[in-house]
Amino acid sequence: MYLIKIFIVTVLLSVSQWAVALDSDADQPVHIDSNTASYNDKTETSIYTGNVVTTQGSLHIKSDKLVVYLKNGSVDKMVFTGKPAKFRQLPGIGKEEIRGQGLTGEYYPAKNKLILIEEAIVFQGASRSASRLIVYDSKNSLIKAGEKTSDSKRVHSVFKTKPKNKGSK
Repeated sequence: MYLIKIFIVTVLLSVSQWAVALDSDADQPVHIDSNTASYNDKTETSIYTGNVVTTQGSLHIKSDKLVVYLKNGSVDKMVFTGKPAKFRQLPGIGKEEIRGQGLTGEYYPAKNKLILIEEAIVFQGASRSASRLIVYDSKNSLIKAGEKTSDSKRVHSVFKTKPKNKGSK
C-alpha cells in the first residue's frame, strides 16, 4: 500500500507539468457554435446541440451537447457530453498541446477547471493518463486522476522517454 501511494504521488507530480494554461485564456470571452440553441431566462440556462464547438482563448471543446448555467449573467458552469467529447488547450508558449476526452465533462471558466467523467483520458505528447475521473485545474497547474472512495477504480498512466541522440553516450 505504501508503494502504491508513492507511485501515485510520483505520477501526479510528473503530470502536473501539463497543466500550465495560457494566463490570457481566463480573460477571453467564451464562444459557442452549434446546430441548435435554446435559452431559458427563468433558469438562466442555455442548451446547445449538434456539433457543438466551444472556445475560450486556447481552450477548444467539441461535444454533441452543451448546457450552460449562468449566474448573474456570467457563465458559471458548462456541462458537455459526447461519444466522446474532446478538448485541447495550449498549456504555454512553446509547450506541447494538452488534449483530453471523456463521455461527460464540466467546465468552470472562472476557476479554469475542467472535469472529465467516464472513459476520461488526458494526453500531452507521448504521455497519457486514463481514469473514470480526471480533474484538470490549469489555474493551479494540477491534474488529478482517480477517486479516493474506491481502490477498484484504477488510474493508468504512460510516460514515454525521449529518444537519446545517436551520437551521445
